[in-house]
Amino acid sequence: MSDIILDPTQPSGNGAPKAALDLGPGRPDAPVRSAPADVIIDSSTQTFVRDVIEASVKTPVIVDFWAPWCGPCKTLGPLLEKLVKRAGGLVRMVKIDIDQNQGLAQQLRVQSVPTVFAFKDGRPVDAFMGAQPESQIQAFIDRLIGDATPPIEAALAQAADLLKQGRGREAEDIYTQILTHDPTHVPAFAGVIRAVAQQGDFQRARDMLARLDAKTRVRAEIEQAVSALELAEEAVLAGTSGTADLEDRLKTDPADLDARLALAKAMFAAGRAEAAIDHLLDIVRRNKDWNDQAGRKQLIKIFDTLGPTDPLTVDARRRLSTVLFS
Repeated sequence: MSDIILDPTQPSGNGAPKAALDLGPGRPDAPVRSAPADVIIDSSTQTFVRDVIEASVKTPVIVDFWAPWCGPCKTLGPLLEKLVKRAGGLVRMVKIDIDQNQGLAQQLRVQSVPTVFAFKDGRPVDAFMGAQPESQIQAFIDRLIGDATPPIEAALAQAADLLKQGRGREAEDIYTQILTHDPTHVPAFAGVIRAVAQQGDFQRARDMLARLDAKTRVRAEIEQAVSALELAEEAVLAGTSGTADLEDRLKTDPADLDARLALAKAMFAAGRAEAAIDHLLDIVRRNKDWNDQAGRKQLIKIFDTLGPTDPLTVDARRRLSTVLFS
């Protein structure tokens, strides 16, 4: 998926370069800050207190004691690194070569390699020896980090909320920061496309899609972003980028289905998905066959854009079934 890389040095939608995503523990409402470069580091006896004891007070630390001649270490080390990176900054990893730090290994009673310790709040809380399957290592990490939400997941949720509020530029900033940390993050790339489309920059969104390889292009997240782009383009082509005039028309004549459909399109393009769904359901309720079932068909497009598990999709499908079969 190397084709989806976004250059973090290039301006985003509002013209300013953005900082990278903070990999430290975060909340959905926390600001996104610069990413530390030391999620995985090499350490030594001289820096152990700083790199492990003190650092684990803020963020749990996994310590991997290894040796260049150790066969299992060559398997375990890369696996540990992969899972630590996947944790999105909720845990860090320190690698220590026992040949170069024999005194430290003796103090911690390391009898064989690989030996892995988990430190939290300045003290060891868990450990294992020897190569382990990925599932057991993941469980080891999960026990260490507990119920914390990875910063990337929190940032994705924050950006999605901004999109729902019609704040495409702010959402794009966050998605771009995620890509600065992980250029192959498909959900974030899809989010940028949605955000750019919401801002009306359709050509830029299309250019981004053109950079995708065939395998990535059919990912569900990308397909949903394409649906969002098409709906936004459709709203503009229909001349429905604003809502005030359409709302006035409906106040005068609630049965004006053309105005109601146009308003639904404009609202969805602006990030007001729930309101758009309500208007489309009202069209189906008033006349389900109107304009070649335009209300139902537009709802299906929105469901495809939101995804089948989105709460709005689930609720709207239930309501649509009630209307169609009542």
